[in-house]
Order: sequence, then structure tokens, then C-alpha cells
Amino acid sequence: MGSAQLVTVFGAYGHTGRFVVAELAARGFVPVPSGRNAQALEELAGEHGLQARVASVEDPASLDRALAGTAAVINCAGPFASTAGPVIEAALRAGIPYLDVAAELEANLDTFAHYSKRARDAGAVIVPAMAFFGGLGDLLATTAMGDWTEADEAHIAYALSSWHPTAGTRLSGAVSRERRGANRLRYSGGRWEHRTDAAPTLEWSFPDPMGPRPVIGEFTMADVVTVPQHLSIPDVTTYMTAEAVRDVAAAHTQAPTAADKSGRSDQTFLVDVVVRSHGSERRATASGRDIYAVTAPLVTEALERVLTGHIKTPGVASAGEIFDASDFLHALAPHIAFDLHPQKQAA
Repeated sequence: MGSAQLVTVFGAYGHTGRFVVAELAARGFVPVPSGRNAQALEELAGEHGLQARVASVEDPASLDRALAGTAAVINCAGPFASTAGPVIEAALRAGIPYLDVAAELEANLDTFAHYSKRARDAGAVIVPAMAFFGGLGDLLATTAMGDWTEADEAHIAYALSSWHPTAGTRLSGAVSRERRGANRLRYSGGRWEHRTDAAPTLEWSFPDPMGPRPVIGEFTMADVVTVPQHLSIPDVTTYMTAEAVRDVAAAHTQAPTAADKSGRSDQTFLVDVVVRSHGSERRATASGRDIYAVTAPLVTEALERVLTGHIKTPGVASAGEIFDASDFLHALAPHIAFDLHPQKQAA
């Protein structure tokens, strides 16, 4: 467990950040709440009996103070297009691991592009997208691959009972749309495509008892960044249930509402991953509750493994590349129910 190690949580007072703070404390770490909003920090710190450190990405010295004496930093502050770079730089100066929960495609692509060589040369550990979007799908795809060294295609389908976006989700989405303009991104043939046509509406056959559901195809999420970084798969596609897409796109959809004392909503999810190679198909699924809350055990489990040396490689690494993916997924019980399905011939 955490052995009372200090861990800076940048953006700790945000919706996901609060879950991360609580999970760290439950595992024996001492969270150090940080961010630019002094009042929100003090309120959060008071609730948990912690010491807050005000910091801003515009002030590198404040970030250095926020990370001083800590074992690692977890960045929960979006938009990550603005925060990832400065907080990574601060982590490199401090010589500590950096993890984030970014779902922004562009921010994650930037992290791999700009920091891979520096982190590798320094022996530093940087784990982007260690969250529901990015981390979980990557772990499932890696586990489904098993002993395959390559595959023809990977498909990651999300079934959400609803999608009530946080303010952070809306802001990050707006930043991403501003960066890519009228384009949407697709990963096909081993490269990124910028497309202007509408994403297709399809039907995805989820495992029983859910069954077939309408989905938006090529609804590109962070997994499409993380998976090709370490798995030899030229075509990676993500899908989202059409109802969830309507929820997140609607301006009037309310933010998540707590349904229990932990603050979790009653939203449920199923992630269904299929990889195909030379006519064979392998499948892995995970289900649980509240896509924001479940990010906390994901990133905290990752942190614990990084700090105890249970990693495969330093540098900038996806979840499935740096960790034993199957073991990691099993360790997430009871937060996530995980199932690896028997191999079969692809249809």
C-alpha cells in the first residue's frame, strides 16, 4: 500500500480529482491537493485533513513547490492540452513519475511525440491516459492479444447507460474540437486520417445479456492513441452507444449526480474489445459503474505499481505496455468485472 507517501494531485478539486484523492487516501498514500483555485483547494483539504499547495501551469515555480518532496504527481486537470506539458516538465525537474487521466486525443498524441525520447533517456516514467478512456481499453486490448505479436484490427466498443458529462469533459471536448476544426480523427492503415464525413451509425453485438445496440462508429477515443503505441495493430477503431453520444452532445445534459456516499453516479458501463488476426478473434470485456469514479482505482493502481517497480519499461508508456495487463485487470476487482472470452474464428 501507499506507506504514507506524498502524491501531488493536480486538479484535485475537480470531479475526477476528488475520486482520486479519496482512493489514494484509502490505499495509504497522503494526497497533496494542488491547483490554481485556492478556495476550492482549502475546502477539499479541510474535508480530508490534508495540506494543499496552490499552483498554476503559468507559474513553473509554483508547480515545483507543489511537487517538492512528493513521490509522484497525478494530473487530473483538464484541458490537458494546456496542463500536461507544464506538469510533465515539473515532474521531470523533480525526478518523479507523472500520470494523468487525459482523454483528449491531441494532448495524448503530444505527450508521446514530445516526451518519449526525453523520458527514455532520463529513465523517467510518464503514463498518459491512465483512465477509463485510454487506460482501460488499452489493458483489455493487450490482454485479448495474449501471445499474438500482431493483429489485423482492434475494436473497442463502449456501452454506457448514460453519459452525463462533467464541466471538465465539456471544456476538454471544446479544446479538442477547436484544435482539429471540422475534422475528425480515425486510425487506419497504421496512420492517422483527418476526415470530414460523418461518423457512421452501426450496430454492435455486445455480449449477453446486453446484445446488439446502435453505436456511432469511429467515435475516436484515447484508446486509439494508446493501443498503437505498443501493439502492432494497423487498424484501431472505437465505438460508442448512440444514446450516450446524444447525451454528451446535448447542451442541456446535466453533470453526474451522486447516488451513494462515495459520490458515484448510478451510470453503468460495458467495454467490449475484439482483436482479429488471420481469421481468428479474441475478446475481452469489462463492466462497472461510473466512468469518472472508476478512473480513480485505475490510476491509483498504476501509481502503486510504478512506485513499487512493477513496470516493464520506463519512458512514456501506455497502460498495457508498462504493466502486466491481465494481472492489472484482475487487481481492479471489485471496481471492474473482467472477462476474457475463448478464441473463435472471426465472422
